Amino acid sequence: MPDATFTFRVEEDLKLAFSEAAKAQDQTGAQLLRAFMRDYVKHQQDAAAYDGWFRQQVQAGLASANAGNLIPADDVEAEFSALREETRRKLNGKSL
Repeated sequence: MPDATFTFRVEEDLKLAFSEAAKAQDQTGAQLLRAFMRDYVKHQQDAAAYDGWFRQQVQAGLASANAGNLIPADDVEAEFSALREETRRKLNGKSL
């Protein structure tokens, strides 16, 4: 893919500070900007992929609930009450 030029305006002091910071890392400002752009695009793509996955999971959960695949609240509370009690027993058995 051929290179393209990207032109934008920034304050002169920001440009100088950025150039100095880039030089301190043995890079050019253009190299840093390209890396930032790649990272930004990847981050946006990852966020969009996660959002799609999350929405799919929510829809699957809603479909399951609408189909009647539910666990009664009392059953859930009983299971987690037992887990909390087991954790308390383990904590009380340890000497601090």
